[in-house]
Amino acid sequence: MAKRKIQIYLDPEVHQDLKERAREEGISLSELIRRMAKDYLRKEAAPKDYLALVGLGQSGKTDIAEKHDEYLVQGLSK
Repeated sequence: MAKRKIQIYLDPEVHQDLKERAREEGISLSELIRRMAKDYLRKEAAPKDYLALVGLGQSGKTDIAEKHDEYLVQGLSK
């Protein structure tokens, strides 16, 4: 995938801290910032992804709230 060039302004302290972190990890400052951006976006997307799980385990039973313990024991004994 082609990369796009951007320009950002950082406080001197932040810039120095990021440069040190990149050096510790043996990567360029640009690579560190790319990884941080990807990680941030992944974390931001995670809560939305959980909503996709709603309804995946539909059993057709209408009394789950009342008999959840009984159903759990049945499932464990199988």
